[in-house]
Amino acid sequence: MAKPLQAGMEHLGQMIFHLHTQGFEESIFQFVRYFLDIDNETILIYTGNKRPRIIHRRATVMQVHERLESDYVLGAYLLDPFYNLHVEQAPAGIYTLSQVAPDQFKRTEYFSTYYRRTTVVDEMVYVAYPSPHVSVHLSVGRDAASGQRFSKRELARARELEPVLRAISELHWANLHSNDNNDKTSEPDAFRERLESELGICLTPRQAQVALFILRGHSSVSISLRLKISEQTVKVFRKQLYRKCGISSQAELFSMMMPVLLKIVAQRTP
Repeated sequence: MAKPLQAGMEHLGQMIFHLHTQGFEESIFQFVRYFLDIDNETILIYTGNKRPRIIHRRATVMQVHERLESDYVLGAYLLDPFYNLHVEQAPAGIYTLSQVAPDQFKRTEYFSTYYRRTTVVDEMVYVAYPSPHVSVHLSVGRDAASGQRFSKRELARARELEPVLRAISELHWANLHSNDNNDKTSEPDAFRERLESELGICLTPRQAQVALFILRGHSSVSISLRLKISEQTVKVFRKQLYRKCGISSQAELFSMMMPVLLKIVAQRTP
């Protein structure tokens, strides 16, 4: 049954009323919750290559945000499919996990050691860009509280809310700016440099790219499509990578590389 439009407009009015005040974040999700049944909500702000800032979070299931500060913000976010939207400056809009997750995401160590433990069963993120190199992620999800994925009708309704949420977010956070626009060091380059200094492992730029794609859950086919090289070439890079690192599995790659990624992130203040 459709909800009365007048009440929805009242929630919209509250969002506008609370622009640039401490009550703004809560007013956003009061608006969203009027139209959508959600179990959890989060606002993260990514600025340049800095660690994300947690602006708002709410969930009835403790595990959803239990390791958000201790694991996610301190480094696990580098392997998160939604973070890649910020890195690639994907167009503003709404994205579901099924849209952005690599084809082997659920086989990754990141999924098994972090994402699965949140109990999240479905998630979508509204992405807005209030200023260059700054993105706001409004995340809404379903978790163990309901155990239900969003229906097609709910996804359609969520998309209808996107223009309003994008505009209001860009207005509210318009004063946020990135101060590291001149830092041109890519994540594969930073990763490669740190790997050599910490472990004495010298990877080529391509091998470093492949390593990060593997950690994020991309198959050889997926990597070949993204890098515009053949699948066989990707397999050669993978073999070279594993040989240089003295490993034979994705789990071993994760165990070796995650401490390196954490040290990179440690230098990035939020």
